[in-house]
Amino acid sequence: MVDVRFREVVIDCADPRTLAVFWATFTGYARRTWREDWATIGTPDESMIIGFQQVPEGKTVKNRVHLDFFATDEEATALEIEALGASRLWVSENPDDPFVVLADPEGNEFCIVREG
Repeated sequence: MVDVRFREVVIDCADPRTLAVFWATFTGYARRTWREDWATIGTPDESMIIGFQQVPEGKTVKNRVHLDFFATDEEATALEIEALGASRLWVSENPDDPFVVLADPEGNEFCIVREG
C-alpha cells in the first residue's frame, strides 16, 4: 500500500487572491500563501488546504470534481454564500438528499449539503 494522505485541493482560476478571499469568508479558513499567481487558505492545523492557482484559460465546462460543504440548514447557508458573490446553479428536489449547487465568482461548482 502506498503511504499517502489527502490534504489539499487546488482550484484553477484567473485571480487567486480574490477567489481565496471569497472561499475564506464562508469556510472560515485562514490565509496562508499569498502571491499573485498562487494563494492558499486552510484550517488552523493545516489538515485541509484549498489552493488557488492562476491559469490563462477560463472555465468552459462543468467541473469533473467539486467540493461538498455540510451545513445544518443548506438553504440558509447557500443564501449567505450567494450574498458573498456565489451563483445558484441547482437545488436538489430529493427530500432524502437535500443540497444546493453553487458556483464561485469564477464559475467553479461546489455544494452545500444538509448535515445529518
